[in-house]
Amino acid sequence: MTESTTTNQEEEQEFFEHFNITVDPGQSALRIDKFLTEKITNASRTKIQMAASANCILVNDNAVKANYKVRGGDQISMVLPEPPREHEIIPENIPLNIVYEDDHLIVIDKQAGLVVHPGFGNYTGTLVNALAFHIKDSELFHKDNTRPGLVHRIDKNTSGLLVVAKTEQALTHLAKQFYDHSTERKYQALIWGTFDEKEGTITGYLDRDIRNRMKMHVYKNEDEGKWSVTHYKVLEEIGYVSLVECQLETGRTHQIRVHFEHLNHPLFNDERYGGDSVIKGTTFSKYKQFVENVFKIIPRHALHAKTLGFTHPVTLEKMRFESPIPEDMTKAIDKWRHYISFRKDDV
Repeated sequence: MTESTTTNQEEEQEFFEHFNITVDPGQSALRIDKFLTEKITNASRTKIQMAASANCILVNDNAVKANYKVRGGDQISMVLPEPPREHEIIPENIPLNIVYEDDHLIVIDKQAGLVVHPGFGNYTGTLVNALAFHIKDSELFHKDNTRPGLVHRIDKNTSGLLVVAKTEQALTHLAKQFYDHSTERKYQALIWGTFDEKEGTITGYLDRDIRNRMKMHVYKNEDEGKWSVTHYKVLEEIGYVSLVECQLETGRTHQIRVHFEHLNHPLFNDERYGGDSVIKGTTFSKYKQFVENVFKIIPRHALHAKTLGFTHPVTLEKMRFESPIPEDMTKAIDKWRHYISFRKDDV
């Protein structure tokens, strides 16, 4: 019996498939790379062998190599990069902020407003279109692969760091790290309100909101969604908003955004999750006008993927990157600081 679970996550979104296979009792001894190639559609033997070399294939909870002989009753667990969708990729000369690049991977500091990969309504002008132009000679970048090298993504209106593989080997290794939650991912967010607890952990089961399929919702029971964990620390309280560091333990769709909405502290100017109106503060018209002015400074949700850490898939070196807070978010924070430092008691 074979079970395939595709993980499609948005904040951060991760692109991999997790397979669980129980070997039939009467199965004769057979190399596991050949066995899995026969069992899994569109998985080449080379791809299976790369997965084994990256310790992405477990038999009875132990990593095995490609020449392992399967036996009846074996419990096989495997992670593979998710196969691409069928859309032609058009290379486009879109400027990219490249933080690091070698023969195996590239780290991008994405600007807010840039969609990561083509999809409904966004078939051009995406990060993938830009990558198809800038590293078109890499083995993963061809016109029929709509997510070349992607193992995770960040939302269109979220800025910050993401890593893209340039080879199948790197893709397999990185997909396993994201699946195992062994990467380091820290965000900074400007969030409505102040917190009684300056550090904490938000958990819950996430799935689509039954009242609005464009949103995610936090549920209490495991049969209602996927388990999610966000650790947070308040870095600065600025009157009616707080600058918060968020560390992802899991990466579910809109995880940070929906977690803080669940606490009644939506992200500043997050239209989808209710942060685009005056949530905290006074009723004075002067204050409301101030908030509207800050919304104009940062016309997006105030979220930035600041830190990304992972193990290099070839050298096994620990890699860690930091991205400065972008100008729109910095100006919004400074505007709040200025307002709070000079506000009068009656405003």
